Amino acid sequence: MGGTGGGRPRDMLVRPHDLLGMLGDPGLLLVDTRPHAEYAGGHVPGAVNLDLFAFHWADTSAAGMEAFDRQSARLMSFCGAGSASRVVFYDGTSGMTAARGVWMLEYLGHGASASMLDGGFSAWTAADAGASAAGGLPVETRPNAFRPAPFEARPDAGVVAGYEHVRDSLGRPGAVDLIDARSPAEYSGDAVRAARAGHIPRAVNIEWKENLRADGTFKDAGELAQVYGELRAGGEAVAYCQGAYRAANTFVALRLLGREKVRVYLGSWGEWGNMPELPVER
Repeated sequence: MGGTGGGRPRDMLVRPHDLLGMLGDPGLLLVDTRPHAEYAGGHVPGAVNLDLFAFHWADTSAAGMEAFDRQSARLMSFCGAGSASRVVFYDGTSGMTAARGVWMLEYLGHGASASMLDGGFSAWTAADAGASAAGGLPVETRPNAFRPAPFEARPDAGVVAGYEHVRDSLGRPGAVDLIDARSPAEYSGDAVRAARAGHIPRAVNIEWKENLRADGTFKDAGELAQVYGELRAGGEAVAYCQGAYRAANTFVALRLLGREKVRVYLGSWGEWGNMPELPVER
């Protein structure tokens, strides 16, 4: 893996009416990351369905990362990301699977083209079509076929962390802000989802739901700054959860704040909590 984790300004969030104006653009790939049953019940016109929650990964060894790179590149190639100038992911709200898609393209070197629909399908169906049209924004139920395209993966080691990177950071106090994006019960160890319960030492618990407003859209920069006010300005942040989906949402939130040194611990607790040689706190 190569590259750096430097951020660059771009619109990571797309609002429903902005997306409406993009529909029909041949350079747009719209990816519905919800389960197929929800997609079949209604989706944004033109969207293909790729349930990213089906592709968990809990091996960040060197061999595991090589396999993850291959699988991820194939997924993006299969759904047609290689020929798209803009890829917009969405799920039910500004949720974890759409954020996972944005992070994946960032990691694979195509982050400049990746965005997510702010508020997801809920925001789309709640939006008013305006005085010139009756009802809300259009919804279709017919499926859309994938249009596979060659995809060149350029993995960026600066936006991913393996267990070794996290473990080694524990020996350098103050080097990394560890953010546990899970629920308080998982963090405390009351909810057990691995061989061991608890959290990575020195991690702070900021549940990913704190990134969102009640309507499922992302909070603005001022609100997010309050959520993450205890983090060091300009330092490296590593987010984790159980399987790096909620952590991907935290990745997007921190990027919206302008943070450049942000990583997702891909293996997350699903890996760390099942490795007895790694330290755990409760």
